[in-house]
Amino acid sequence: MNIDIRQIDSGEESIVIRYREATGQIKKILEIINGDAKKLTGRKDDRRVVIDPEDILYIESVDDKTFAYTDKDVLRMDASLQGMLAELDDICFFRCSKSMIINVDKVKVLKSLSSNRIDATLENGEHVIISRTYASDFRKFLKGGYMRG
Repeated sequence: MNIDIRQIDSGEESIVIRYREATGQIKKILEIINGDAKKLTGRKDDRRVVIDPEDILYIESVDDKTFAYTDKDVLRMDASLQGMLAELDDICFFRCSKSMIINVDKVKVLKSLSSNRIDATLENGEHVIISRTYASDFRKFLKGGYMRG
């Protein structure tokens, strides 16, 4: 992707975006420009908390309950794991196992493991294993060729 940024001294400011396909990255840019970035709500203790999806490290399903993990908090989410993935479809989230979705933007290091699995180290130092069932699609996702179906 080529990025051309120019500061102007006078005249009207403008933004031109040219793309072949509305990928998650393009949709994210458009949301920021239009000022309608998604917000999610979750529960912590007995109160509702608003969260930016980009603050989420990963989302996990445990005993049929869905939790979103950030650097500071663990929030109970109302949606199922599949529902969360559908809601976050246009952002950099990827289902990495039967019970987990990771925020690809929060991955710092990737390491190939035996049995075609991948160890993803997140910004907070936590390790998430991308199961062999999802590893091939994850590699395609990173290359930009993966389409959710």
